[in-house]
Amino acid sequence: MAPKRHAASSTAPTAAASSTSTSATPSTTKTTAPSTSSLSPSSPSHEIVRHVWKRYLEQTPQRTLLLDAFMAFLVLVGVIQFVYCVLAGNYPFNAFLSGFCAAVGQFVLTASLRMQTSDTGRNESNKPTSLKGKAAAKVEKEDAPRVSSERAFADYVFGSLILHFFCINFIN
Repeated sequence: MAPKRHAASSTAPTAAASSTSTSATPSTTKTTAPSTSSLSPSSPSHEIVRHVWKRYLEQTPQRTLLLDAFMAFLVLVGVIQFVYCVLAGNYPFNAFLSGFCAAVGQFVLTASLRMQTSDTGRNESNKPTSLKGKAAAKVEKEDAPRVSSERAFADYVFGSLILHFFCINFIN
């Protein structure tokens, strides 16, 4: 552990020297240096969260943002129903169970729709070049034709109708 501290303390004067050398440059270059595109492991947690949130908003398609907002709403609905059941009691227990299962089931269906319509993780450059056995079969499975977004949405609507049909019948 001591060599790491020594290495960190030996880099501190060079960092201070580089900051004094950049102070002679215009302030516009100084403000671009701590940009959100370069984070270090020692960055404060609020900067990391801000960076992740900014990249999420910039790089995520509008449809996926809409699905994520709906999923957050479903989590909120489930939490509110659970808190109400704990505080006010669960006299019509079938109604609580049906409503809570509808929120959880719709969340699962929406997560499935998000996975099917999301294009993240489908880069051609990330494929390994030489694989054997189960890993090769997994890559071949990923090369299979994707379900179209229209088909995925139709499956989502059909699953939602079935889910809500059973939830309404369970209420009694």
